[in-house]
Amino acid sequence: MVLAPDRTRSYLSQRTLPPWQRMTDPSATPAMPGPLDAQARPAACQNCGAPLLGPHCYQCGQPVSGLVRHFSSIIGDALDTILNIDARVFRTLWPLLARPGYLTCEYFAGRRVRYVSPVRLFVFLSILTFFVARLTINIPGDAVHFDSNDAIGRATTVAQVERLRDTAIASVARGRQDAKQRVPGLDARLAVAQTAIRAKADRRIAELTGAAARGEPPPESKPEIMFDGKPWDPKTHPLALQWLPDFGNDWLNRQVARAESNIARMQRDPSLFKDAALSAIPSTLFVLLPVFALMLEILYVFKRRLYMEHLIVALHSHAFLCLSLLLVFLAMALRQWLAPASGALHSLLGLVEGVLFAWMPLYLLLMQKRVYGQGWPMTLTKYAVLGLSYTILLSLGAAFTIIASLVSA
Repeated sequence: MVLAPDRTRSYLSQRTLPPWQRMTDPSATPAMPGPLDAQARPAACQNCGAPLLGPHCYQCGQPVSGLVRHFSSIIGDALDTILNIDARVFRTLWPLLARPGYLTCEYFAGRRVRYVSPVRLFVFLSILTFFVARLTINIPGDAVHFDSNDAIGRATTVAQVERLRDTAIASVARGRQDAKQRVPGLDARLAVAQTAIRAKADRRIAELTGAAARGEPPPESKPEIMFDGKPWDPKTHPLALQWLPDFGNDWLNRQVARAESNIARMQRDPSLFKDAALSAIPSTLFVLLPVFALMLEILYVFKRRLYMEHLIVALHSHAFLCLSLLLVFLAMALRQWLAPASGALHSLLGLVEGVLFAWMPLYLLLMQKRVYGQGWPMTLTKYAVLGLSYTILLSLGAAFTIIASLVSA
């Protein structure tokens, strides 16, 4: 086929234009002849009308295939997606566990589609890890006590209460003698502690005496929440913060009442406390992730990296910790199941747990060195500062999680 010279010039000139100008400029319409032009033209997006160049519209992002199609094809797409995710999981987990910083460097280099995304990886592993922890960690029935003087509350005779009271008061008295010489101001607090011990002993003696007079067995101890050295009571001694309005203090006292009720339940069944705390930890870690990335931003401010790069480092490091803990919990479960007594397998699984615990801090150090590329002295200094700061922050977050679990359990 031979084109006329003017039509040839028009056709060649339009090929040098950008794609968007070819579609929108009427003067840039291809001069290719023939009735086959309509058949060769690509299909258009049903949403915005742009030509389709693949399974998704490049202009508006709408997929070509919606849900209005044969159900068998939808099932096929779902299976293909699941298998694709599984393949990426196997390519991701081993480098995440054994090659510090490798996945992060791959992500920064642009090789991302072959691995599970950092957000999905962390969310999946954190949920799975602490779900397995709920199944494998067992707390003995007498392991949870929220009251330091609970031995007095569990006493079943008046003589036991008096003996425990005198022992506790004598111990505090010795501490007061030392405090007067070494720690100014501590003596007053210890005096309040002595008063609280006497008050608790008097209440327990009254409970035991009343039950004996009625011919009833000794009552179970009731957990107490203390404020200002006195047990909390919604009417006689409520929690009242001066800077809070009345409705705020009312809300706080309702939460304290729920916590007191839940503490009693958790002392009877410690697994409730374990399940509540382990269920809240993934959300706590997710909240602390941006803070961890901000710490990296501050420590490596002269590296001129974007905040999102530090967030990717945080996601991969937390995902590694969750994966390591998951393997520890699985080793614990196998040891309880296959080798509960001492033996070769018992020692081997214990060694696996020890190696995993030792690998965690070493991995994070090597990851920090590889990703940021600084010398060992500077890396070790920043690693120590970051580790100490984040440990304190994580401890505060865990304490808040425990308190929240007492209220919401």
